[in-house]
Amino acid sequence: MNFHQSPNTFVRQVNLKVQNLERSLAYYQAVIGFKILNQSATKAELTADGKTALLSIEQLEDAFPKQNHTTGLYHFALLLPKRSDLASVERHFSALNLRIGSSDHLVSEALYLSDPDGNGIEIYVDRDPDSWNWHEGIVDMATEPLNFTDLLSSGEQAAWKGLPAGTIMGHIHLHVSKLNEAEHFYTKGLGFEVVNRYGTQALFISTGKYHHHIGLNTWAGVGAPPPHPKSPGLESFVLVLPNEEARNRVITQVREIGASVREESGHFVTEDPSGNRIQLHI
Repeated sequence: MNFHQSPNTFVRQVNLKVQNLERSLAYYQAVIGFKILNQSATKAELTADGKTALLSIEQLEDAFPKQNHTTGLYHFALLLPKRSDLASVERHFSALNLRIGSSDHLVSEALYLSDPDGNGIEIYVDRDPDSWNWHEGIVDMATEPLNFTDLLSSGEQAAWKGLPAGTIMGHIHLHVSKLNEAEHFYTKGLGFEVVNRYGTQALFISTGKYHHHIGLNTWAGVGAPPPHPKSPGLESFVLVLPNEEARNRVITQVREIGASVREESGHFVTEDPSGNRIQLHI
């Protein structure tokens, strides 16, 4: 069951703006375990398998410190192939004496931290999809304490060697200004389905009955403004559609609900109502 390939629509890559490229590269290699795929004076693409870019980071000119209480990135989430990989990451973080967050979400187990600019990162592993509980199109999710003892006893206790080659971008979670506007854009425009609601403050959407490809929340405040262009944070994320027909259909739907789609550098780009930029790839 692969939720991150055709015929599903999924997030493949996240593009971030940072204050200092050198500082961010040191962090993303030594702490998170990425390898550099391509690098220029102000930008780098990072990979787990040496072939596929999962994250790009670009240094801003005259950057501000990251602004709070704005729309944009809550976290991007790296999905590991096996539970023992998450145990290996936890041992690595522990050896570095890092302060991290953690959760058992029923459908997954996750660790949380932030990069030097305050960009949120989740590293997680999915539980067997056959164990997820669905009721009338809604999947059970929760935020419960992670059982570290059980996690660390899982599988072989291999030494940490960076992100395993099978790591992918599992999902992205965004701060939005108004949840109802965001829901309308992502469901009626981009074609996602709501699979879980967290009260009136957050919702989770997917295709192909994944627990979520995208999370949306108003935890930065209802009506939160977009960040200043010079603030570190989300530049854009890449959404992969199954084929050209599906992309054309989505472009039509997005325009029909009053949003714009334009071509930039050979790619179609749109923005959600909160100003989060989305590249539409096939």
